[in-house]
Order: sequence, then structure tokens, then C-alpha cells
Amino acid sequence: MSLAAPYSIVIHGGAGTILRDKMSPDVEADYRRVLTKAVKAGHSVLAHGGNSEDAVIQAILVMEDSALFNAGHGAVFTHNGEVELDASIMRGTDLNAGAVAGVKRVRNPILLAHQVMQNSPHVMLMGQGAEDFAETQGLELVDNSYFHTERRRRQLERVIASNQAVAASEDSSDDFESQKFSTVGAVALDQAGNITAGTSTGGMTNKRYGRIGDSPIIGAGTYADNQACGISATGHGEYFIRAAVAHDICARVKYQGVDLGTAATAVINEKLVQMGGAGGIIGIDPQGNVVYAFNTTGMYRASIDKSGQLDVRIFR
Repeated sequence: MSLAAPYSIVIHGGAGTILRDKMSPDVEADYRRVLTKAVKAGHSVLAHGGNSEDAVIQAILVMEDSALFNAGHGAVFTHNGEVELDASIMRGTDLNAGAVAGVKRVRNPILLAHQVMQNSPHVMLMGQGAEDFAETQGLELVDNSYFHTERRRRQLERVIASNQAVAASEDSSDDFESQKFSTVGAVALDQAGNITAGTSTGGMTNKRYGRIGDSPIIGAGTYADNQACGISATGHGEYFIRAAVAHDICARVKYQGVDLGTAATAVINEKLVQMGGAGGIIGIDPQGNVVYAFNTTGMYRASIDKSGQLDVRIFR
């Protein structure tokens, strides 16, 4: 009798200086509840024989629709008081990928990234052109105000008042997140042995000039290869782009023959730290092993491993 093929999923909701002693039990419970809901939504797809693309999308949709995370509804504001969203998805079967950057009206950017991968000859679309494509695909468009929350507006006002000339990694007005690089992401392995990774974000508070981070950049914030691993990253995007973090980790697995945990630790806790970059990743290898790696005090994260065990964590 052959054993069932392994399947697993891991998600994140951002990494940073997330302090246990500053977070109220109610707030912690809210985060744990939504993380649990998201990871279970993705796992349900896998358990019913669905593919890893759909699992990743279902998990990310829950987080994009929650005001708790910096993606979709609840994303951070730009300097101009708008929300600009980025997302990407990649599948490990054929290295196909789709990404969108700087969209303002697409309710769920991860859905648009998936349509770019599935139904266009391109990998990345930006701004108005991406929204025009979204209309041709029948995706839901909303007014930019749909994404706005009072919590994020207060964060923008605080950053502007502090006279910072550049975008902030949220510089949050929430005491429990004194600094947070928030993005949401998911990586899944399905019963067919296929890995998919996806990432979605609103970027940095007070960002200007059309700034884009690592989340929509294949190889930086997102990467998947069935022969190596799937990775979704969260952190100071400029460093993750320069270090090609997601691809570097998978390349170490593929070409050095090291396990995913070793590769992730080398990139996140050594290479990035030496560069001055903060953040973390989630990952899955072809055997369904789940990995977290981060060089901050916390990362919102959850997984259901190949044994079916649920794990939800916030702090180190």
C-alpha cells in the first residue's frame, strides 16, 4: 500500500519588532484567529486534492480582506494619502509567475497576479495598465477608500509629523509593533508534489515616487521551484531585492545540496544581517517540510505541516 503524498502550507503576516509585553491579549487573539482562519482556508484546498496555487490564493485572500495586515483592506498609506498595492505568485512546476505593482483599485491583488501568470504573456504589470487588465479578467475593482483604515491613517500622520524624508517600515503607532515590515504571504505543497508561493503587500508607510519593494519581484520576495523550495519573504524590501533573497535560498538548496532550514538561516541571519537588512521568510521543501527564518523579534506566522499539525506563532 502506497503512502499518501505529503502536503503542507505555511503563511506569514509580516515580521518586525513585535513585542509580547506590549501586545494586549485581545489583539494577540485577533491575530491568532485570522492567521488560523487563513492557514486553514489554504489547507482545506490541499486536503481535498486541490492545487497549491489555489491553496496559496485562498490563504492570502483571508489576509488581504482583514484590516490587521498590510495588504488589501488595511494596507498602509503613501505620502499622498492613497494605498498602492503589490503582489506576486509563482509556481514551481514550470517556473511561471505573475506580479502586479502599484495598483490602487483591485480589491484582491493576489487574484490579479494570478491572472497575469495564467492569462497573459507577461510576468509583471504595473499601475493603470494592470488595472485595465484586471477589468478584462472580470476582477472586482473598488474605490481606493475601500483599503483605508483609521489605524493606518494615524501611522501616516505620525511618520509625516516626525519629518522623516523617506518611507518608514510602518513606524507603527501600535506599541506592540514598534517597527514592522508587513506583508502577507503563503507557500504550499500539494498532493501532486507541486509548490506555489505568493506574496501581497501595501508596501511602506509614507512611500513616495512610486516606490516598489520586494513583494512583487520574482526572486526577491517570492520564488518557487519544485526541485528546491518555495519562499515568501517579508522585510525591508530594498535589502531583499539587492540580495535576491527568495531565489538565493532556493539556489543554495538546489546547487549546494543543503536543507532548506540551513539555506534560509544563512541568507536571513547571516547575509542579510551583514548588509543591515531586517525581515524573514517562510518556506516549504519538496518533502513538505515547513521552515521559518527571521532576524527580528517576531513574525506573524502559521502552518499546517504534513502530519496535519497546526502551528500559530507571533513571537520568537
